[in-house]
Amino acid sequence: MKSQAIVEYGQPLQEVTADMPEPKGGEVLVKVSHCGVCHSDVHLHDGYFDLGGGNKLDVRGGRQLPFTLGHEIEGEVVAVGPDAKGVQVGDQRVVYPWIGCGECPTCKRDEEQLCNKPRQLGIQVAGGYATHVMVPDAKYLLDYSGVKEGLAATYMCSGLTAYSAMKKLGDISPEERVMVVGLGGVGMMGLQFAKAMFDNAPLGADVDDQKLQAAMGAGAHQTYNPKDADAIKKVLADTNGGVPAAVDFVGSEASLKFASSIVRKGGKVIVVGLFGGGFAMPIPMFPMRAISIGGAYVGSLGETHEMMALVKAGKIDPIPVEERPLDQASKSLDDLREGKIMGRVVLKP
Repeated sequence: MKSQAIVEYGQPLQEVTADMPEPKGGEVLVKVSHCGVCHSDVHLHDGYFDLGGGNKLDVRGGRQLPFTLGHEIEGEVVAVGPDAKGVQVGDQRVVYPWIGCGECPTCKRDEEQLCNKPRQLGIQVAGGYATHVMVPDAKYLLDYSGVKEGLAATYMCSGLTAYSAMKKLGDISPEERVMVVGLGGVGMMGLQFAKAMFDNAPLGADVDDQKLQAAMGAGAHQTYNPKDADAIKKVLADTNGGVPAAVDFVGSEASLKFASSIVRKGGKVIVVGLFGGGFAMPIPMFPMRAISIGGAYVGSLGETHEMMALVKAGKIDPIPVEERPLDQASKSLDDLREGKIMGRVVLKP
């Protein structure tokens, strides 16, 4: 098997060749047909997350180099362990990568993505920037029949992240609209799920006018550019005092400041993006405005099945997907780092 792997953090990926693994127990070997390139891959490739104020979160521990990134994986089952159940050779499946230890209370309440002993594909365990990937159990393989090849892979992170974040908003009244902040690949997924899950089409915000135009074409009710001096005032005026909820798909100091400024009293902000930085707000404003700010990290296996049901039912419009050969993995990370990618890039071994 071949992979594009990190051999040194911050340096270009290199091709690595290894013996073809053989599945044991309940393991399943998948021949990768597509693997999405995610913004979190950029941070893992760099070896750190920016925490603001010159501080960095070092994420180089927990994996041995060379290491294969890639957690949005789609492919064909080519070998199964003797204890594997529910799949057979030749099945086309998309892979849930957010795997935990399976034993702790967190895992047992179907929140494996939050496990303190994670075994996440492409994060701690070798992922999908490769010709093949080993999946520890067949339960993490989902049927994606009816969904376009390549697109299905992207739902395992950007789609699941968007769906889970929207679920955390709770009930939204028919008179109100949620705000999607950041209209890149994940944000556009968020726009689609918001359209499917709430009564009214969502609002959108981004500093890129092209992305604002794309969001309008994708069904946003109205869009705003936070760089405009009167953007916050305009949102507050258009929504009679603010939106009930905003999801920040950027996760920067500027985006979170904007999101927290345009929610109404009692509103909610969910932070999804990992761009980096710090955030401060006077503590009395939390009770006085009765707002809450929380985070969302991908989603559970149960939520993945719920999300795929929506997708397979045709309720989610597809986002643009660009296919690139596996040997363009490094270039794709660079393009994503520089904000040059619209929609999603998937690598095709």
